[in-house]
Amino acid sequence: MPKKAKAAKAQAPKLPKGEAEQVRIRREVGHDFALKDDAFGRKRLAAGTAEARRVYEVSNDGYTSTGGIVRVRNVDPLLGITSLSRQQREAGQRYREDFQCSQQAGVKPMRWSERVDGGRQGGGIADSVLDAGRAHAAATRALGHWEVAVVVRQVCCAGGSIKSLAEQTGEGRDVVTKLLKVGLDLLAVHYGMMMGR
Repeated sequence: MPKKAKAAKAQAPKLPKGEAEQVRIRREVGHDFALKDDAFGRKRLAAGTAEARRVYEVSNDGYTSTGGIVRVRNVDPLLGITSLSRQQREAGQRYREDFQCSQQAGVKPMRWSERVDGGRQGGGIADSVLDAGRAHAAATRALGHWEVAVVVRQVCCAGGSIKSLAEQTGEGRDVVTKLLKVGLDLLAVHYGMMMGR
């Protein structure tokens, strides 16, 4: 008489690379608010949230108990907010690039050859920097309202998070996210990436 086959117990799927370490670090630091139990009883990062995309790095071989220092790297809001459309992301990136290029006036050395176009001696500001500054100013004017401009500038240019902006303004995160989306839509229309309504 053959032995009865035991019912196969469901095997837990393997965790994505690095997730177990991120869970361990969060538990050591006390940041377990972003952790949830899965069907197998394991602690997991809450998938699809900005908190789950945040990366905790620990010095001293990765252990806080031996004096390691925890550093948190935030995810770029333009990439981290999953509800943004492709045009909104591209408009935010372009706005950011114009801003960053316009801030490069004192960083890049000028060519040693003398310029003929305006009689300037010693260089001056490069035309590409001036063009980027003009493009950034025109895009900022296209945002229309100052509250929208503040949110877009903080997220795209200063790298601020929605959470920190909501705390600064006293508004809810959904309100700040909506202002960001409106601003990115206006930028996308300004840059010709989508049609205005």
